[in-house]
Amino acid sequence: MTMSSATRAEMPAQLSRQDRRKVLENVLGALQKRFYSPEKLNGDWQAAVNRHRPMIEESATADSFEQSMSDLLAELKTSHLGFFHSSARRASSRAALSATYLADDTPYGRRWIFQDVHTGGAASNAGIEPGNFLLRVDDRDIVPPEHPVFPMGTQTKVQIVGNDNIQRTVFVDVGRPKGKKLHFVEPTLVESRRLEDGLGYLKIAMFPGMVGVEVANEISRGVKNLDGIDRLIIDLRGNTGGGIGALRVMSLLTPDKIPVGFALDKRRVTANLDAEKQHFPRFSRIPVSKKALWPLALKFAPAMMTKKPIVPETEGLGVKPFHGNIALLVNRHTASAAEMIVAFARENNLAAIVGEKTAGRLLSATSVKVGQGFRLALPTGAYYTWKGSVLEGTPIEPDELVEFDWLERSLGRDLQLDNAIKSLRYMMDLRAR
Repeated sequence: MTMSSATRAEMPAQLSRQDRRKVLENVLGALQKRFYSPEKLNGDWQAAVNRHRPMIEESATADSFEQSMSDLLAELKTSHLGFFHSSARRASSRAALSATYLADDTPYGRRWIFQDVHTGGAASNAGIEPGNFLLRVDDRDIVPPEHPVFPMGTQTKVQIVGNDNIQRTVFVDVGRPKGKKLHFVEPTLVESRRLEDGLGYLKIAMFPGMVGVEVANEISRGVKNLDGIDRLIIDLRGNTGGGIGALRVMSLLTPDKIPVGFALDKRRVTANLDAEKQHFPRFSRIPVSKKALWPLALKFAPAMMTKKPIVPETEGLGVKPFHGNIALLVNRHTASAAEMIVAFARENNLAAIVGEKTAGRLLSATSVKVGQGFRLALPTGAYYTWKGSVLEGTPIEPDELVEFDWLERSLGRDLQLDNAIKSLRYMMDLRAR
């Protein structure tokens, strides 16, 4: 969960028992009212509430209260769920660094090993590379399963083991001023290059923005720069999602207009869903300019006011020379909107999927105030593919499984990319016979 850099309220040093109890009850009430899967709030959950309640109500500090609440919410085993104070100026490592990692045994014991390091992000700018081991953050040993947390607005000292097996210290800046607030150092959204004659490579780090005008335009520019290719690898590894800008990628997979899917809250799930979905409004074009966002908001205002699902539909961009010769690179960190792309490709047989199984984290979410400056982030709707699959908790298996090999990666070899290239060559050979 990414923490806001806003400072509307300072976190209190202490809370009274009455304050803690009231916030807890507000959290439980919000879950009962809005949580996407009400059946999860029975049985084991109620037992968990009873088990955690004493620790929550007796927390000595606001920080320990926040941790105790987070421990309770973890019992629901659901993505897009978190508890934080609105004054928080810290962030999860994934958001702070524009990087992902996995735990494994190393010569330094059990450690986090960097897997995806997006160009232009804080980790990349500090010189961190895939295959590096994380040892310490601000001189504090970090050992899995503990995840590092990075304060915004300050420089963090990070000790790593480089791919040359030499320990070194790097300094990471995760935030930069933008007006009166701090914002994350955003990675390069889109990279494109030719890998060999006729083969293009397009990497998308994330899909920022609700509508995603900027990232959609960058994706289109990236493809234009690859003019003349007849094969395309789209790299979604480490892409943890975002907004509807992902529709531009789905639109590159097919010349046609095809419905993608929709998010439903618990009140909308009915036995007649297959018939009802035909009447959901469709979003089938990402505008080229942010000036078009107001007319777009007016167009979909009635649906948003009534909480009627809106169905993304591919944009009908026409026939591309690489259609039928596309590979998607995915891994355990490919999630949310990026997973929508993978699911869409799988359902419509539009691309070969290479790499690891995806995260299985795809819900619509919001955050609500629960008192004393605290907020609850909670999932309010499950995502359904057009053919009815629900992806939350169900990772998508690749067509060709290629696990991340950190030793090979530290030597400069990307086995997942190599296998995607081989897959496309094989597909081309089959068509030529």
